[in-house]
Amino acid sequence: MKLLKMAAAVLGLWLMAQAPVEAQQFTPANVGEAARIAYAQQARHGFSDLRAVGVGLVIIGAAVGIGWLARSAVESMARQPEVAGNIQTAMIIAAALIEGVTFFALIIIMLFVSPY
Repeated sequence: MKLLKMAAAVLGLWLMAQAPVEAQQFTPANVGEAARIAYAQQARHGFSDLRAVGVGLVIIGAAVGIGWLARSAVESMARQPEVAGNIQTAMIIAAALIEGVTFFALIIIMLFVSPY
């Protein structure tokens, strides 16, 4: 059920991000040539406004993942204090991997959903 709600939220954000792009394709007769070129470039790259949404979703996902990881690690350390060092090491490695995937996703979003 959570996955369905998340998919609906992502779809809604994507649709909301597309609305201003379609509205910006209109070029009034009294704008200069530079503005017309800017409007044409914006219209060609309709997904350029989705970069901010993608970055936000990636950051939120990473924050939630690291938060769950830390919560579980602290609960495990409270239950078994004698293995707290091993749990902490595993938690730090997992958090570093989550951050690495987050940075990779941010780079992919900035490169492939680029207006240029």
